[in-house]
Amino acid sequence: MKILEDRIRKDGDIFEDNVLKVSGFLNHQIDPVLMRDMALEWKELYKGEKVDKILTIEASGISMATMTAYEFGVPLLFAKKTKTTNISDNVYSTLIKSYTHQIVYNVQVEKRFLEKGENILIIDDFLARGEALRGLINLCDQAEAHVVGCGIAVEKAFQPGGQELRQKGYRIESLARIKSMNGQNNIEFC
Repeated sequence: MKILEDRIRKDGDIFEDNVLKVSGFLNHQIDPVLMRDMALEWKELYKGEKVDKILTIEASGISMATMTAYEFGVPLLFAKKTKTTNISDNVYSTLIKSYTHQIVYNVQVEKRFLEKGENILIIDDFLARGEALRGLINLCDQAEAHVVGCGIAVEKAFQPGGQELRQKGYRIESLARIKSMNGQNNIEFC
């Protein structure tokens, strides 16, 4: 998606350890017009699929997943990284390691919101090693829900997550696939 690639080149910052910071428009301060454009692109990419629900993980995926759910006319469910008093004990849960935060989260969704036989489209901001996607897929597997695919804003194609999940048969539609990134503003897209 050229508009996203251009925005990454213009406003993205590269830090050591291949960290791409897009906080000015994607996951801290949000550009709602860009979020809608991304949602419309996923709607087009998955137009032949029956989608009952959008699933993401808090927090960075929520804005783009909300717009996507709106475009599909379906509910958005986001997996929570921490247990709060307003979540029942009747949950599906999985462990997900965040390499950015160096934390392992016990991610949860209430069972009543993720049901057997539902067709789920997973939306998330980044795909690198694939930990978050594998965790969200695991939640769907526990519920016996069907993952119709995954929509990713930015995929670091030079890391193994996307390739490994595609080899397992999952459909992944990434709007910007980064082939390499070195230094400030030196990003090559696939």
